[in-house]
This record gives sequence, C-alpha cells and structure tokens, in this order.
Amino acid sequence: MSLFASLGVWNWFIAAGLLLILEILLPGTFMLWFGVAALLVGLISLVVDWSWHFQLVAFVGFAVASIPLWRRLVAKVDGATDQPFLNRRADALVGRMFTLEKPIVDGIGAISVDDTVWRVRGDDIPAGSRVKVTRVDGATVFVERQEW
Repeated sequence: MSLFASLGVWNWFIAAGLLLILEILLPGTFMLWFGVAALLVGLISLVVDWSWHFQLVAFVGFAVASIPLWRRLVAKVDGATDQPFLNRRADALVGRMFTLEKPIVDGIGAISVDDTVWRVRGDDIPAGSRVKVTRVDGATVFVERQEW
C-alpha cells in the first residue's frame, strides 16, 4: 500500500498504460476507454490536488461518459460505403443475368462470372441458357431460366 501512496499521481498513468496495453492484447475497444479515463484523471491530478475518493469518482464518471461518446463515434464509422458488397460478393449477383456454363442437372449447375465459377441451383436447364440470379445462400446461387 505504501508503494501506491508513494507513486501518487503516477498511479493513474501506470493504470492507463496497463489498460491500453491490455486493449492491444485483447482488442475490442473496451479497455481503451478505461485507459483514456485513467489518463484524464492522471492529467487532472497533475494540476489539482484532490483526494483519492474524488479521483475514483472522476475515473468512474469519465469511464461511464465514454460509452455514449464511443457509440456516436461507431455510428459515424459504420456509415454507408461506396462498396456495399465488398465482403459479400455473392449478394451482388442477385438480379443479374448470366449464361449457364454447365447444365443444371438434378438441380446443380455452374455459371461463370468474370474469372470465377459459381455453383448454381435451380430447375434442370441446358448449358448456354440465359439465367437470372434470384437469391444467394452462402456460396450457392439460385437461378431461374430467362428467355432471350
């Protein structure tokens, strides 16, 4: 206990450093805000001489106040993007028309999209037929026949 008392204000800087290192090791933006709160209390403690009770209350206050700040920040980051199908390439195929590469036999066939061959499901259709993608489930594309 005497070690903590001898460090004084530096306790908050040490706690902030440990919490920020913990955030690096276990990412999730949870410990980050506790680290920032500890850093703020440490900075204020350099200027203001206050008891540890008030320091602890300030730490809790900063930590709780960081929750709505974090939510507001995340809402801005998760906004619209110019590439909505970046990590969902198959979803971008819905509604598009393709020529069937391999015939659909027993419900399974294939289409070629750029340099990728996609597995398709649907009614039996001969190769070379025009098909429209109706939906996607994982890596399986569901198609229906379209007339030229």
